[in-house]
Amino acid sequence: MKKPELLVTPGSVEEIKKQIEAGADAFVVGEQRYGLRLAGEFNREQIKEAVALAHAHGKKVYVAVNAIFHNKIAEELDEYVAFVKEAGADAIIFGDPAVVMAVRETIPGFPLHWSPETIATNYYTADYWGRRGAVRAVLARELSMDAIIETKENAEVQIEVQVHGMTCMFQSKRPLLGHYFEYMGKNMEIEKRQGTQNMLLHDPERNNKYPIYEDQNGTHIMSPNDMCIIDELQDLIEAGIDSFKIDGVLQTEEYRVEITKLYRKAIDLCVTDQDQYEEEKSELFKAAQKHQQKHRPLDSGFFFKETVY
Repeated sequence: MKKPELLVTPGSVEEIKKQIEAGADAFVVGEQRYGLRLAGEFNREQIKEAVALAHAHGKKVYVAVNAIFHNKIAEELDEYVAFVKEAGADAIIFGDPAVVMAVRETIPGFPLHWSPETIATNYYTADYWGRRGAVRAVLARELSMDAIIETKENAEVQIEVQVHGMTCMFQSKRPLLGHYFEYMGKNMEIEKRQGTQNMLLHDPERNNKYPIYEDQNGTHIMSPNDMCIIDELQDLIEAGIDSFKIDGVLQTEEYRVEITKLYRKAIDLCVTDQDQYEEEKSELFKAAQKHQQKHRPLDSGFFFKETVY
C-alpha cells in the first residue's frame, strides 16, 4: 500500500525542525495577507528558510495563497506567486481563480493545490481544476468516508483529507469582534492566533465552546470539537488518499508536535502491519485525548455521519 503524506501546519521555522523529527512529510506556511487560518505567520524570509530547511531533509513546503481576495490584493498576486516559485516552494494552495490566472501569467506550470473550503465535494469539480493546473484537491471537511473514497476512486488529481484538528464554521471579512467592542465603548487590537488569547463563544444549552478570533482576513468561528480519526485510517489508506492533514490552528507547538508523532506511528503501522495497528489504534486515540483541552473533546467529524451535502 502507498503511504500517504503527513501534512502539518507549523507555527514557526523552529517548529519545522521539531516536526521533521516528529515525522512530518510536508508543511503549510504563509502569511495572513494571502493565506487563511495559518498556525503561524511566515514572512518572506521565513518562507525561504522553511523551504531550505524542509528540502534539506527531503520534505515539502506548500505556500497558502487561499485568502478571500479583493481587487487591491488580487493585483499583488503576480508578484507574490513569482516570489513563491523563487523561494523554491513545492506548490501553491489556492481557492480563488485569480491565483490560477496569476500563475498562468507569471509562473506557468507551477503546481497548484485546489482548496476552496466547503465546495470541494465532488471529483468532477476537482478534475475541472485539474485541467487548469491543480495537481491536488483538498476535500471539504464535511464529507463522509464513503464520499471521500468515491471521490478518490474517480478523481484524476491527488486527494488531500484533513484527519485531525478543528474546522472553520463561519468566516466574515468584517472585523465583527472589533465592531462589537467599539460599540461597547472599548478598544480591541487584533490578537495573534496563539495560546489562550482567543475568545470562546459559549453555547450553554449544548455545553459547546466555539473559538472565535480576528485577523487580517476578518472574523473566524471554529468548531467546538477537534476531529480525530487516528483509529480509523485503514479505509483511507487502502483507498490511496495522497495526503493526511493535521490542522494545528489555535493549538500550541507542543500539541502539534505530539499529535504529529502519534499520526506518524499510526500511518506507519497501518501501512506495514495492519494487525498491529488494530491492536494499538485505541491506545493511539487515548494518547491523542491526553493532549486535548478540557473543553475540546475529540470526535470523528463527518466521516461516519450522513453527509450534509
